[in-house]
Amino acid sequence: MLYARRHRRVNADIVLTPLIDTAWTLLIIFIITSPMIFRGLDIKLPRSSSNNIRPDARKIVTVNKDHSVYIDKERYSLIQLEPALIALKRGNPDISVYLRADRDVPYGVVVSVMDLLKKSGIDRLGMITEPISKSGQQ
Repeated sequence: MLYARRHRRVNADIVLTPLIDTAWTLLIIFIITSPMIFRGLDIKLPRSSSNNIRPDARKIVTVNKDHSVYIDKERYSLIQLEPALIALKRGNPDISVYLRADRDVPYGVVVSVMDLLKKSGIDRLGMITEPISKSGQQ
């Protein structure tokens, strides 16, 4: 009878090693992924089985270092740009414009071009950027 009591004893200790290992792993995962979380805005994009923007409905507006502005490959001055954009909008109300500007162009020039785009009634505006390389060099 005495022998049976000794072997029936239940171990009431909590083993913390697996709990600590799990917490440590989760901490490392959150540390690694947290910089990726704050890279952009949290939005839910609509899904589509096909590209809903026709190739002819896209135009690229480029601003060079010398502040010259191009729609696709045709050069415009800032004075000529607004009538050209209005004509584009009149020709296709669903037009999408992508703005591409050299990084050395002053912010004010880019804002002026964006303002002309909005004044002409173009509400589909995207910005073209260059992705950062994995080495972090630009």
